[in-house]
Amino acid sequence: MASPTPHGVPDGLGAALVPPDLAELLRAQLEAVADEVEEEVRGQVPEYARPADGTHRAHLRAGVVQALTLFVDHIADPRGRWDAIAATYYELGRGEAQEGRSLDALQSALRVGGLHAWRLMGRTAEELGLDSAVVAALGELAFRTVHEVAEAAAAGYAEAQLSSTDELERRRRRLLDLLLGEGPVSVEAVQDLAHGARWSVPRHVAVVALAATPDHREEDRPLAAAGALVDMESRPPRMLVPDPDGSGRFASRAFVLALRGRPAAIGPTVPLAEAARSLGWATRALGLMGRGILPRQGVVRCADHLSTLLLHSDEPMLAQLRSRVLHPLDAASEGQRGRLAETLLAWLLSGSNVPDVAARLHVHPQTVRYRLRQLEKLFGDALHDPDTRLDLILALRSEALQDNDTFTT
Repeated sequence: MASPTPHGVPDGLGAALVPPDLAELLRAQLEAVADEVEEEVRGQVPEYARPADGTHRAHLRAGVVQALTLFVDHIADPRGRWDAIAATYYELGRGEAQEGRSLDALQSALRVGGLHAWRLMGRTAEELGLDSAVVAALGELAFRTVHEVAEAAAAGYAEAQLSSTDELERRRRRLLDLLLGEGPVSVEAVQDLAHGARWSVPRHVAVVALAATPDHREEDRPLAAAGALVDMESRPPRMLVPDPDGSGRFASRAFVLALRGRPAAIGPTVPLAEAARSLGWATRALGLMGRGILPRQGVVRCADHLSTLLLHSDEPMLAQLRSRVLHPLDAASEGQRGRLAETLLAWLLSGSNVPDVAARLHVHPQTVRYRLRQLEKLFGDALHDPDTRLDLILALRSEALQDNDTFTT
């Protein structure tokens, strides 16, 4: 990114007001002034008070010298170019961001250094007996210089932060793609990518599949749980959550609120190497939510709906089971079929207890007995065969869920 250009210098500081030899006199004192300014910054700004390594000391020294040079060059030529100095402070700002220091520390250093430099150079101007208007113009130029280099440093700092954030996001996306890919996961590859992505490798994870939205508004993006890896561009959007069973994470209202009303399905907790399996279950559950087989809204935990997920894990086979096992019901009229299927499922689930079936269906026990006699005619002895009873429960349960899907669509 190119460094910014200055806004200019005070128009009032013209060559006629400044003695020709002032710039050269100040330039001769520049190294000595730079020594004092550097020590002042190190003494006044805690972030710069550490024992300096060679690189850090060189950057600080270069920044001080360049700022003083800019000030003197502006005196010598108020309209002169400052590209090299702006680039120096731009890189200084980038370096501060990359080393994890705050922009406040850098701005404090510039203020402290600029004020101290002005005191030292202002003393020289007074010793020369310069007119007060010239001294005032020099003071304005000094603080304008601080402003200009601060802007360049801030631009570099902001660019480095943006680049760092974007790169970190890219690394985390690559890590997530690796963990959720179809092939085997190499522990070494995960550790290498996790280190570059600043991500602590957990032992267990769960993957959350999120309902997609028509547009990609930033305000709809979920607030990620701590340490979560998020990919909102995939279909469906997904979030890998480390150590999901700790601190009641998914059970908390905070997690639901963080999703901002977006329906979601939470896959089972699995070892990290099996994250793709958690995603597969979560994606399947999200699809069943869309069909109304599982609740359409809110957050659905796969662990709470294992039987439903198992039933729908191979839907063509499930259709074959329903067609074969429930074939006797085809002899009933359309109106009778639904009532008989409902009664048969309730009877099987209640242990063949007629009063319980009547209470469950809100009908008279005699009505239940009448329907059971009809079922006996249709199914015969198969109703009392344990294997057939299990098949009937699975087929009737899936049909009931399918009817709910049809009803809510």
